[in-house]
Amino acid sequence: MNTSKVKHRYSSSPTKSQSGDKSSLLFWIMLCVTLIFLVWAPFQKALFNGNTSDFERPLYSFLLWGAILLFTVAIYGYYHWKFNNISGVVAICIWLIPLTYLISMFSAASHYFSFNMLLIQVTYTSFFLLGYFISKEKMGSRILINGIMIAGYIIVWFGLLNWFGNKEFAYGLVKWFAPGMASNVYQDAIMSDASGVRLTSVFQYANSYAALLIALLIGAIYLVSISKKWFDTLFHSFMIIPILISFLVTLSRGAYVILPLVLLAIFLILKPYRQLLMILYLIIGVIFTFIILGKVTDIGVQLSKEYNSSLSLQGWAALLIMSICLSTVFILVQRFLSSKFELKLSRISDVRFSNLFIPVGAIVIGALGLFLLLGNTGVLNLLPDNLKNRIETINFQQNSVIERGTFYIDAIKLFKDYPVTGAGGGAWAALYEKYQNNPYVSRQAHNFFLQYLVEVGSLGFLIFIIILGIVLYLFIRNHFKNNEDTPRFIFIIIAASLLIHSMIDFDLSFVYLGVLLFICLGAMISDLKVGLLNKQWTFTNNLKWIYPSILLIISLVTFFNAAQLLNANSNFRAAQAAVQSDKSTINDILTPVNNALKQHPNHPDYASFKADILLQAYDQSKDERFFNDAVTLIQQTREKEPHNRYLIDKEIYTLTVKNQFTKAYELINNEIGNFPWDITLYEKSINLAFSLGDQARTSKNTAQMNHYYDDAIATYSKILDKTKVLEALPKEQQQGRAFGLTKTMAFTLGQIKYIRGDYAAAENFLKFQINDQFDDQMNKQMVRWYLASLQKQNKNDQALYDKLIAKDAKERDEINKLVSATF
Repeated sequence: MNTSKVKHRYSSSPTKSQSGDKSSLLFWIMLCVTLIFLVWAPFQKALFNGNTSDFERPLYSFLLWGAILLFTVAIYGYYHWKFNNISGVVAICIWLIPLTYLISMFSAASHYFSFNMLLIQVTYTSFFLLGYFISKEKMGSRILINGIMIAGYIIVWFGLLNWFGNKEFAYGLVKWFAPGMASNVYQDAIMSDASGVRLTSVFQYANSYAALLIALLIGAIYLVSISKKWFDTLFHSFMIIPILISFLVTLSRGAYVILPLVLLAIFLILKPYRQLLMILYLIIGVIFTFIILGKVTDIGVQLSKEYNSSLSLQGWAALLIMSICLSTVFILVQRFLSSKFELKLSRISDVRFSNLFIPVGAIVIGALGLFLLLGNTGVLNLLPDNLKNRIETINFQQNSVIERGTFYIDAIKLFKDYPVTGAGGGAWAALYEKYQNNPYVSRQAHNFFLQYLVEVGSLGFLIFIIILGIVLYLFIRNHFKNNEDTPRFIFIIIAASLLIHSMIDFDLSFVYLGVLLFICLGAMISDLKVGLLNKQWTFTNNLKWIYPSILLIISLVTFFNAAQLLNANSNFRAAQAAVQSDKSTINDILTPVNNALKQHPNHPDYASFKADILLQAYDQSKDERFFNDAVTLIQQTREKEPHNRYLIDKEIYTLTVKNQFTKAYELINNEIGNFPWDITLYEKSINLAFSLGDQARTSKNTAQMNHYYDDAIATYSKILDKTKVLEALPKEQQQGRAFGLTKTMAFTLGQIKYIRGDYAAAENFLKFQINDQFDDQMNKQMVRWYLASLQKQNKNDQALYDKLIAKDAKERDEINKLVSATF
């Protein structure tokens, strides 16, 4: 017998072993890069998608690494992809989300915004698959959960370093990979506004930071409640007071309201004893926090004005000592009481719908808490002044609430014009001024779901909601089937926190938070014991290479696009740097910006920058080539970016430079429909109508003169009609940008009325905002016409007349010329 051919029954073939080694290496690459991203991304201003070139570089870097990760996922999929569970169906259907963004590009309001959003959605989907594959392994899931929580804790400590005045030290820790700041601190980690001093940490926006803190707070309390080892209890419980302090000093009223709602949603899925234990930990944490809240808050407010090392040390001492005390209490409770909680409530847990008992009771307790805080009970007086003032203003009759309601109504108006496939990524930023009820400034709709709806229409929105619903359903069903609380529950805590808070703010415009959401959604379906497919689907095992191959192609396409966009941004930055140099020639500037536009055609910021350079060169040299190149560039870019306000102004300028006033006038009047609350367009329309009317007057074309003059008066009438809309706004709501009669407009309309012989009306316009500052030439001319209109009515303003003549004696003749002029 040849024993050399007999293999041990537990041995594996060399091929399988090598495959296992390769896939294991890929697994660790995916996991390590994901963890690095979770630490890197927050310090890139949380990858805020601001739809301008200022925010591009970290975003394009993120897209590049996302493509590399997707490539790794594709290779890993060749070894591990199986289509034997409903989760596999979801992992395929998730690509319908970026597909809807691709479809929406055909009706996009902005090609630049929509293409960026398409690539972002592709990368979100990549992270969904990362969460899916990594969390299939129990160890991978555990490391990913800890990575998410630790990255969040780092953000919290970074914020507190800034709160306690250690701004330079905090920035010194991260500046080697964070974007450059104007000074040696992380810009706006602490912000002061009408509400007071607010902690924003890496987000530079307190409300979205508060959304993350909700997720971290509930997540930390949950992990403490299920911890079996004292070290785990210590690690997560030590963070509860820092998180609560940070949460409270964000002064985010919306987050204060949303926190109990998220807790209620989470509690509906947990067993009664887990709910009670978490409530107990939260109450203890709040009590310990309130002991030092006033002191820590006051210290932070003072340090925001002037650094004091003694105050800073006092703040740190109070925080750390109280956190140690809280951790000790939690370790004791978890060691001696948590098991008793579980035993005593085990019978209740078996009762149907028992998980609803405590949430219903919590609603009653919550209502009582609201009464204590908002009623005249004196409880508010226990809080620091800035927090007290913030909570006192929580009501539905305040500007932030009413204004959000306006955003939502305007978003529905936008959606009605693009109901099926939407207006593309960034639709709200591109189009909101066309649909707005009043002249507010907000490039974010402050509601993720409505912003999503206007971007991809009912088709894309329905697909997203169905996928989201399936993921939540499968996770919850699987959770109840397993009948135990595991660390994986963190994934739904984070997802629910972000989704619920994003109903009232633009949290998911921070790509970092979007990535967190999609990682968690992918992880939620990674370890399902439900939803197994029938055996009739086994034939797909022979075709399992198809899906990884498609992922491979998508990763390569995304990589090359992201690399090209990143190179374009580098060239644009080089052009900007050349402008700042005194030694640069025009070619030194145009060469890199031309390269940028080749790599990223029709980029509105790049095109606007180049057009400015060309027009400046034309002004200096009068070389028509510069002017013609600028006109061609503006027109080509506007075909893809028809709603870009800066390009519209540049096209108007090029028309007026060449005295094409009629075309400029038509363009302005057309754009008033797209920007109905932009008073500068009305002002330009009235001025051009007067210029065209004046040309007709000098040409003795009375009919055309009256046509243009009547247009100017009609435009002013539109302004008056729209100001009535502003007068009807609730008194608590701010109108936004100024809208109404401007001095330039008043001068033009006054001249029209004077020429037509309506001197009383002319007087009313011409006296608008005039003063005795005659070095201002427009003011000087306006006073001249005003005094002439008075003389035409046998009236005078002797004091103003004397001041004007004292400044310039020639004005006496100028006024007399006007008085005696015939038009």
